[in-house]
Amino acid sequence: MRQRHRTTGAILASLLLCSALAARECTAASTDDLVARGKALTTAGDCASCHTVDPAKPFAGGKRIDTPFGAVFSPNLTPDRDTGIGGWSDDDFLRALRMGVAPNGAHYYPAFPYPSFTKLIRDDILAIRAYLATLAPVSNRTAPPELRWPLNYRVVMRVWNALFFTPGIIEPDQGKTAEWNRGRYLVEALAHCGACHTPKNAFGADKRDQALGGSMVQGMFAPRLDGAARSGLKSWSADDIAEYLQSGRNVHSHAGPLMSEVVVNSTSKMSDANVRAIAVYLKSLPAGTPEPQVTPPSPAQMSDGERIYRGACVACHELDGSGAPRIYPPLPGNANLQSANPASTLRVILDGAQTVTTPRAPNAGSMPAYPKLTDQEIADVATYIRNSWGNAAPAVTADEVAKARTAK
Repeated sequence: MRQRHRTTGAILASLLLCSALAARECTAASTDDLVARGKALTTAGDCASCHTVDPAKPFAGGKRIDTPFGAVFSPNLTPDRDTGIGGWSDDDFLRALRMGVAPNGAHYYPAFPYPSFTKLIRDDILAIRAYLATLAPVSNRTAPPELRWPLNYRVVMRVWNALFFTPGIIEPDQGKTAEWNRGRYLVEALAHCGACHTPKNAFGADKRDQALGGSMVQGMFAPRLDGAARSGLKSWSADDIAEYLQSGRNVHSHAGPLMSEVVVNSTSKMSDANVRAIAVYLKSLPAGTPEPQVTPPSPAQMSDGERIYRGACVACHELDGSGAPRIYPPLPGNANLQSANPASTLRVILDGAQTVTTPRAPNAGSMPAYPKLTDQEIADVATYIRNSWGNAAPAVTADEVAKARTAK
């Protein structure tokens, strides 16, 4: 009888031990899944582009972000307890992303895109936090903002929030597919595309009636992402959009200097399903603000521009502007080229460009800079390519080139 009790006890002890081990393994697997999900969300949010200066110290912050009101410096997202977020609670992290408020009650500036992140669901925010907690702690106390008065006082953000900030998550549109809703969530919330592609008012807030209608960012023009015929995505298919996000190029265009960083750090690393969802959502957007009526440039400017184009550009872009798709971008129908604001075109002519390389498109291409051309010559050639082969965009002036040259 005693033997039977001892055997039964041993069996029960073994079962309890196995249950404990299974629970531990289940918890570990669950934690691993949470961290992996958080890493994917952090990648989709392109957090690394703003929060990494030294690649050897990812997410340690300190990157200078210039705005029309001065400069701010990105904070340290590593789990360092003194200079990072290691001492934050989950509620602290939620409040920062949802409300733009630091644990000490200070208000963030909207260069940190909390007006977009407020739309994130709680589980996604906590998954991001779980991933950031796995990073190596880095001690890096970032510099204070360099903003003009009165914005150098963070209390001013209380007024800004009251006027321009609407907290709250995105509610799914039951009349749309799950893929469309996922794309909207990524574009409007996590990927915060509007931070660059939506024009801003005099106070730096989004013009909500012109969502994704294109905007100036650090001397470049982030193009329209709506269905505008010339300068938007009307001529792009969903497959074109997905290819561009995954490789940095397609048959229509190549990613410029700022978008290249997004492609390398974010969209090229996202899942095919998420990239496809973004493409489906963007392709569904109608044209917003009407494109400007274009007065044909003078024959003299077009003739002078053609002369410069034939001397400097045809070797890569061909006489008909066809280029070599995915190597040298074609110019006919190019949406970036036909933007109402020529800033990006002028920057590429002045500075040159390097085609971004990704696993899906490892071959490199480059365009030399042409800083020795005069302001009028650059204005003429820019006007020529913006108004040839069926293109139509406002003529460029020498004054615009001069401003672009000094803004470098």
